Amino acid sequence: MGTNDGFVDREVFLNVYDLTPFNDYSIWFGFGVFHTGIEVYGMEYGFGAHDYSISGVFEVEPRSCPGFMYRCSISLGHLDMSASEFREFIETMASDYHGDTYHLISKNCNHFTDDITQRLTGQRIPGWVNRLAKLGSICSCLLPDSLESSTVKQMPEYHAYEDAGSDFGSNASSPTASENDEVDQKVLLSTTQPAEVSFIKETQRFRSKVSTSAIVSTEIVIIPQSSLNF
Repeated sequence: MGTNDGFVDREVFLNVYDLTPFNDYSIWFGFGVFHTGIEVYGMEYGFGAHDYSISGVFEVEPRSCPGFMYRCSISLGHLDMSASEFREFIETMASDYHGDTYHLISKNCNHFTDDITQRLTGQRIPGWVNRLAKLGSICSCLLPDSLESSTVKQMPEYHAYEDAGSDFGSNASSPTASENDEVDQKVLLSTTQPAEVSFIKETQRFRSKVSTSAIVSTEIVIIPQSSLNF
């Protein structure tokens, strides 16, 4: 039987950020331009875009996603899994959310958080959070021109992820070579700018005719914040 403190630790929060000060006015009409992340077990998880067919799921310190203005947090219930089980879950989900599949209208950060919370707690995010995308699917002229771009121009930097006895440690070691041959040919390591968000490389799904030796260890992908779109 878990303690009451343990139950509190399992609470799932939707952290909402403003992408524009205009939200202070548009929110009264039930919509705005928002970024969201899911806060679980002391870390926040979101979905961002880049040009490559690897994970676009990233983790940051809660309520401090760089480049956005934090607005509020909304409790969406409690999850029924341990920290290690959640880590396995989010790494598996990352395989469904590659950076090059990000789309402002049909697969953005708010679609990601809505999907995650439904799977974790059975609850959906509030409708006003992603209403502008739904309106944009009907008429793209409703979207600001500045939001039309959904990809970054820089290759992610790879760092090995080391558990070090903690379910949610995120210490990065020296860059390692990618085990994906296609990605290997495109790697451009950036050493001039500190990384501010950590992209989690997905757990590769087991497929028939593929030996278990093909399953690689967990990695974190580091991308400078200035190169990202969410």
